[in-house]
Amino acid sequence: MSTRDDIEFDFFDEPETEEATERVRGPRKPPGGPQGPRRPTRPSGFIPMLRLAGLIAFLILAVVLLVVLFKGCASDNKHSAYRDYIQKVDTIASQSQQIGASLNQTLTATGVKESQIESKIDGLAAQSAQLADQAKAIDPPGPLRTEHNHLIEILQLRTSGLSRLADAFNKTATAKNATTAGKLLSDQVRLLTASDVNWDFYFREPTIRELKNQGVTGVGAVPDSNMVPNADLASTQAMANVWQRIHGAATGGTPGGSHGSALVSVTALPDGKKLDPNAENTVTASTDLAFQVVIQDSGDSQEFNITVTLTIQKSPTPIVKHKTIDIINAGEQKTVTFTDLGPPPFGVPTTVKVDVQPVPGEKNTANNSAEYRVIFSLG
Repeated sequence: MSTRDDIEFDFFDEPETEEATERVRGPRKPPGGPQGPRRPTRPSGFIPMLRLAGLIAFLILAVVLLVVLFKGCASDNKHSAYRDYIQKVDTIASQSQQIGASLNQTLTATGVKESQIESKIDGLAAQSAQLADQAKAIDPPGPLRTEHNHLIEILQLRTSGLSRLADAFNKTATAKNATTAGKLLSDQVRLLTASDVNWDFYFREPTIRELKNQGVTGVGAVPDSNMVPNADLASTQAMANVWQRIHGAATGGTPGGSHGSALVSVTALPDGKKLDPNAENTVTASTDLAFQVVIQDSGDSQEFNITVTLTIQKSPTPIVKHKTIDIINAGEQKTVTFTDLGPPPFGVPTTVKVDVQPVPGEKNTANNSAEYRVIFSLG
């Protein structure tokens, strides 16, 4: 082949190459011509940002739920801790008050010897010491630690008062002067009375305030507890009479001096009408119906545990109520009130009777009871 042929071959090959290239590229659109719709494009970091935002929102929600759950659990635990504490203290308070009731029965009983009194009170002191030990074993909620320490001290004071009272009875066993013996005995009883005051002032009232400050409710009432139900028993005269009665009973005899309990008056409430045993009495039978009964110690000796009984005749079952006067001094008058009587018989004559239990050594019982004719009206 000649050189010319080669050149011509190369010349005609070049346009074919350009046409093929143009067919691959396709026709170009004029710069200013109409353009078709374009697919929207997202920034390359948009989807990862959405995922990160979702993850952050999930983590925030999880944290909030955990905080709410934690607070709920903490609140439940807090409520449970205070409830359990109040329940434990309530048990101790009830048992301590029962010790006080036993002491009152011991001091006001008749026909007991001094050795029996000492033994009984020593036993009560031992029981009180056990309650103090039980209180020490309780782990109170943190905000109540001060109040709980006071509770322990109060129980220890009661134990000391009981032990000292038993010792005082022992020291006065051969005493000759009732007033001197009564003063020594009353000093120890005042320790027990002080423990009742301290219970309210240093434990019960501060605990109620602290529960309110902590926003704790529904855990039960903060218990009260009293060793001496009647503060009159802490007087020198009262304990002198106790001492005289015990020494008078040492030989099994009747307490010295004159003794008596008399019914003074009966008043219907809310009318305020004093009942007349010699006439027919009309009484308004409201929901507040009650009777006030006045009793007097008609002797020259202190008396204890006098039972007063009110009876309203009603068919088929009469209404019967009882009240007890723990202690009453010579010549003193005391009032007991009978409430929650229920509906009496309406519009028909009936009888209201009041009986006062005779005291040991009482000779005249003619003034211990009375009957009253009554008609209950609806007003």
